[in-house]
Amino acid sequence: MRSCLIVDDSSVVRKVARRILEDLDYVVDEAEDGQEAFDKCRQEMPDTILLDWNMPIMSGLEFLKLLRAFVGGEKPRVVYCTIENDIGAIALALKAGANDYMMKPFDRHVLESKFEFIAAA
Repeated sequence: MRSCLIVDDSSVVRKVARRILEDLDYVVDEAEDGQEAFDKCRQEMPDTILLDWNMPIMSGLEFLKLLRAFVGGEKPRVVYCTIENDIGAIALALKAGANDYMMKPFDRHVLESKFEFIAAA
């Protein structure tokens, strides 16, 4: 089974994303911030990561840079999830190693399309 780590400081976003991804047969884990996510990745690297932009303790961008520099951190496919409609911020995420991005708020169709594409890649 494929695994996904949902990294978002919003419990509502994590809950909604979890429900959708579990329907797509993902084994899902959650983290509230980048530091918690990095700690989980050091224990067991997921196949995919749904990553928020703005979080306390460690931002999504800081986490992504740390992840990609970590041994095995090149493996997960990362979908960056942001409310920022700034092309510069999206470009930074892609340059730091995100594979794709999507805007918040998202719905089932958008999330499914991003993760079905990943599964096919």
